[in-house]
Amino acid sequence: MIRFIALLLAVTYAQVGQASMSDQDFSDLKTELMSLISRVDALEAENKALKASVVSSASTVEKLVTSDQSSNWTKSVKIKGDFRYRYENIDAERSDTRERNRIRARLAVTAKPADNVEVGIGLASGSDDAVSTNQTLGGGGTTKDINLDLAYFKWQAKPGFNVIGGKMKNIFYRPAGHGLLWDGDYRPEGLGFTFERGNYFLNTAANFLESDSRKNDDKAAYGLQTGFKGSFGNSQLIAGVGYFEIDTKTREVFIGDSDDFFGNTFTCLDSDALAGCTYNNNYEELELFAQFSTTIGETPITLFIDLVQNQAASDLDTAWATGIKLGKASAPKTWELSYTYQDIEADAVLGLITDSDFAGGGTDAKGHLLQGAWAINKKWKIGFTFFDNQRNMDVGVAEDYKRLMLDTAYKF
Repeated sequence: MIRFIALLLAVTYAQVGQASMSDQDFSDLKTELMSLISRVDALEAENKALKASVVSSASTVEKLVTSDQSSNWTKSVKIKGDFRYRYENIDAERSDTRERNRIRARLAVTAKPADNVEVGIGLASGSDDAVSTNQTLGGGGTTKDINLDLAYFKWQAKPGFNVIGGKMKNIFYRPAGHGLLWDGDYRPEGLGFTFERGNYFLNTAANFLESDSRKNDDKAAYGLQTGFKGSFGNSQLIAGVGYFEIDTKTREVFIGDSDDFFGNTFTCLDSDALAGCTYNNNYEELELFAQFSTTIGETPITLFIDLVQNQAASDLDTAWATGIKLGKASAPKTWELSYTYQDIEADAVLGLITDSDFAGGGTDAKGHLLQGAWAINKKWKIGFTFFDNQRNMDVGVAEDYKRLMLDTAYKF
């Protein structure tokens, strides 16, 4: 633009100059204008170079900032949790009817220090119970315990292959989320490996019941589970087999009183004083399971069966559960209803880590389980659970056990 104005002035002056100036004056003026145009050209070139330099610098800064943000793994930190309020009514034969109010609060933080690595830490209410994070209200409003619920790493070594270590969520598949072998709150400790290829999966782990050899009773549980996941139209089938070996024979209890074997059979050196009590068996559990899911109309339906036999016990060695679930309480104003029947003999599975609610927890029980829920929205659900069971059929005196739980639960 500047150069254009200079040229325009040159032409104008040329026309005027030819009319009113001498030839020498006009020549001098023309020389000065040409010099001015040359300097304008130089200034425009410098201006273009300066603009290019500024743009390049801004681009470099933007790339550096973006690179710094992407390399800052704290940007990938995620926080999630849930809270549940529960009312319970327990009617156990030969015991007074019991009512209590309980809460469960959990909070977990996960981060990705690398694209294929996840690290998680979680806190939960409750006590040192291995299979429950519930906290009973009372005690004059005393403060409640918070414990370490999760502390793990998860490394995706290759697509479909993960290595997990620490105190982690249970990697073994539970058909329909049922707790025949493991309670849903159980957090195993050790190392696990998961592998998926196509329709097939394999999970294996070494979990520590006690890892300190200084105590002379270090114990580990080993497990292997493999199966098939396949879809057929709007239906899905999941089926598999598992084997779990838990070394407990001649070992004392892991937590609680000296006779807290959670339904498993045991022997005491002093039966009257309940001293020197130890497990009668190891647990070499062979599991077969299947789950079938489909949709009829707009209603999801799930059927499952789970069968376990302890190969290390000569008697009272079988457990099984089967059930059906209608609907799914997930989207707002949706519902679900399920029924399960379970029979779990005294030495079929390790009572320490099986469902902590069925018949009051542990093994040596059978009966019915009815559950229902209604989703108010995606984050808020209300529900009920009712147990109609019998317990202590194999060991002790058989008794009826009924339990009603009413829940309101929130996720965030």
